[in-house]
Amino acid sequence: MLEAIADRFSTSPRSPVLHSPAEHGLDCEDVTFPSEDGTPLEGWFVPTPGSDRIVIVNHPRFFSRSGLPSHLEPWRSVNGETGNDIEVDLVPDIALLHAAGYHVLAYDLRNFGLSGAANGGVTTSGRFESRDVVGSLRYARSRPDLRGSRIALFSRCLGADATLFAMQRAPQEFTDVCCLVACQPLSPRAVLERTLERRRIPAERMEELDRLIRLRTGFGLDEMSPVETGAAGSVRVPTLLYQVHDDLMTRPADVQSMFDAIPSDVPKELFWIHGTTRRWDGYLHFQKDPDRILEWLAGHMG
Repeated sequence: MLEAIADRFSTSPRSPVLHSPAEHGLDCEDVTFPSEDGTPLEGWFVPTPGSDRIVIVNHPRFFSRSGLPSHLEPWRSVNGETGNDIEVDLVPDIALLHAAGYHVLAYDLRNFGLSGAANGGVTTSGRFESRDVVGSLRYARSRPDLRGSRIALFSRCLGADATLFAMQRAPQEFTDVCCLVACQPLSPRAVLERTLERRRIPAERMEELDRLIRLRTGFGLDEMSPVETGAAGSVRVPTLLYQVHDDLMTRPADVQSMFDAIPSDVPKELFWIHGTTRRWDGYLHFQKDPDRILEWLAGHMG
């Protein structure tokens, strides 16, 4: 059982790109650009004429830039035990950001969607994926039509962890980033503690599970935690965090600890989503109730 959990944690089945901004009547440019280490990344650039602001969108684990068909196999089997067996279409978020006056760059992280394979296909809770965040920032700055634009990041789950690790490792890449919206970042240990509980596996087996994951990824669990590594403490841009409070996949204390780790002199807010235990409802929150997030972006981007 532990071997199977370690396998599932260490790699992710690719999600297809099933939706497009064209479904919402948006002009869209298919783009490709290199990660910091050269891994080819695929994405969309959705322009907003006359704008001088861009939001770069980093997707959750298992997802692509367009979302996740977790009502279908194999994604339903992977996520269904926590009730996350519904489709999540993230493209309406792009339409909302466009309508609010932002250019949008949405792309697939390495080993997801249509982007290149890298690092033997392992998922590292943001450690290697942080290179993709850096690549997306460099690409946005390289476009002549975005010269001088103000930049914000909207990062979810794996994308949020990757952003935090990138801020720690390459702070010089974020000097012109106006703000961050971080949806449901997480620490792997918290997720796997909940997994062991659901499977009725004694908590003492965590040490062995940690060893198995290190053998597959090269990282121990705490080396992939934004809290334990100090990545959350490296944040220097205004940051809005939000999370499903009763998410069956993790614990509220984990996100609270990330919020607390962000330095007190950095503008920061945390809000909770109540009335559900489904993590995917956190990913759908913006398109259902966008006002607070749009206000945060407008307040820090002008």
